[in-house]
Amino acid sequence: MNVAVLGLGIIGSAWAKNLIADGHVVRTWNRTPRQFPCEVTSAREAVDGADVVIIVVADPPAVSSVLDQIESVLHSGQTVVQSSTISAKWTIRFAQRVQATGADYIDAPFTGSKPAAEARKTVYYLGGDAAIIARVRPVLEPLSQTILQVGPIGFASSLKLAMNVNIAGVGLALIESLAIARRAGIDDDTFFDALKANASRSGFSDFKEPKLRERDYSPQFSVKHMLKDLRLASETAGDLPLVGVPTAVELYERGAQAGMAEDDLIGLARLVDPKA
Repeated sequence: MNVAVLGLGIIGSAWAKNLIADGHVVRTWNRTPRQFPCEVTSAREAVDGADVVIIVVADPPAVSSVLDQIESVLHSGQTVVQSSTISAKWTIRFAQRVQATGADYIDAPFTGSKPAAEARKTVYYLGGDAAIIARVRPVLEPLSQTILQVGPIGFASSLKLAMNVNIAGVGLALIESLAIARRAGIDDDTFFDALKANASRSGFSDFKEPKLRERDYSPQFSVKHMLKDLRLASETAGDLPLVGVPTAVELYERGAQAGMAEDDLIGLARLVDPKA
């Protein structure tokens, strides 16, 4: 297919490389030029003639900015796959804008950081019409480990935020429990051996273990992006009497203010333990 990838961050660039390898005709665009293969100078040029338009940018204002640039050239026969992490409120608004042009829209957030995207292990949560989803599956399936169809437009975005709340909670528990063990004089080998034999072991703890051991805070999922997602989750929760999310928002805000916004979320370990 002809595929446009709008957004060449950590994930968009990995997907674009894999789509090129899959033999699709790919055009890429980023608000800040990246000198990336198949990169063109405008979003409009990238979308012209595309069957599938993948949007993967930072937040609702960024998605809105992209749509401002491409709305006038979208048309029937094209499908916009919106993969940025946003709330249901925003994705419904964006779907209405796209559908007004005659193009189709899929709510397509995902889970999986840079290594997963590169290794084609993205997990997609898809919302929208089943027939439209079936049309884009040949593009998305080779990029992914799992595709979950979760209902109408908006459901997938809400599910993604719920999963990120879970990740934030597991991450905070991991860095605090490690800090307690280190403060008590317990070495990292012993801590992680114990964690592997504990019911609380998780894919997240296995994934982050090497980075925590090495104090490697290069971004796989940045503090600033998780902070944005937690704020959207809080908005989505409405009047639910949440406890963990407000606490996490406060800690992530402290991390961002301390200069950690671009770091991996486990970089917040330094707020708990300055030696981390």
